[in-house]
Amino acid sequence: MIENNSLSQIPVSVLDLATVAAGDTFSDAFRKSLALAQHAEGLGYNRYWFAEHHNMESVASAATSVLIGYIAGGTKTIRVGSGGVMLPNHAPLIIAEQFGTLDALYPGRIDLGIGRAPGTDGITSMALRRNLNAPIDQFPQDVIEVLNYLGPHDPTAKVRAIPGEGSHVPVWLLGSSTYSAQLAAALGLPFGFASHFAPTYLVDALQIYRERFQPSQFLKEPYALACVNVIAADTDAEAQKLATSFYMMALGLIRNQRRPLQPPVDNMEDLWSIPEQAAVQQMMRYSFIGDAASVENELQSFVQTTGVDELMVASHIYDLGAKKRSMELVAEMCGVGNVVAH
Repeated sequence: MIENNSLSQIPVSVLDLATVAAGDTFSDAFRKSLALAQHAEGLGYNRYWFAEHHNMESVASAATSVLIGYIAGGTKTIRVGSGGVMLPNHAPLIIAEQFGTLDALYPGRIDLGIGRAPGTDGITSMALRRNLNAPIDQFPQDVIEVLNYLGPHDPTAKVRAIPGEGSHVPVWLLGSSTYSAQLAAALGLPFGFASHFAPTYLVDALQIYRERFQPSQFLKEPYALACVNVIAADTDAEAQKLATSFYMMALGLIRNQRRPLQPPVDNMEDLWSIPEQAAVQQMMRYSFIGDAASVENELQSFVQTTGVDELMVASHIYDLGAKKRSMELVAEMCGVGNVVAH
């Protein structure tokens, strides 16, 4: 744990899934993501990341690098990246070329967050046709391959990422268990934990990452980010109602009944059983919902307890205006824009 870490002293960033709300088209989702990224930039957020998912009706960020280019092209200063690209779905060279291209277009603003999960179900993984029978040690090799492609020009290399080589796009390892924490520590890379949907191993992963971290050409000291869910509003009652959209989305994941993000409802009592409610609450343990004062207190406790170096916020809110307001409240409580980013 990092001593004396406080909410106002660390950068705060945004995770977006290009969420498709009920009644919206994919084009609507992308336009809303751009509006939110521009709003985040104006408020002083550090990064705006998209996560690769497939075969999910509420998530339009499947072609992650394409979407990153669209958002980076519509903003000026905020870092834009992947949170993350699921490397087992892709050849390392392709990812290096894509992110090398993005870096050439938007120098110094692109992040490459890499994950090990497929970001989808088993059948869709087969449709993606990449590394289905790869050996267990393939992922670390693929990560190192990406790092080499993005590194300095190697005159002896027979395969080069063009664009890509020499770009030194920052590479992050992302995970929901201790596996990526160990690999990030061994390679000396920054690490991000997906505590917004997989809270169980957060503390263990952070401890392993810090204890085993090896300084590298990429990073001299460990740097850890954690993603959490936040729904802030002017009143607690409003925030709790907004959160019902989020609960319905999580309930759909549990039931394997996925659909676009639904408008909020007055209560959830008739929509879930007691066991389902418990399962949703367990999955979403690191969710901070309420008015500004209550959310600030809870986030401050989270930051002090975990000692994270950066906080990333995911907000599954149906209404664009309410989502912008939540971002504004978080910016105010976190001192966003006043922190020198990593």
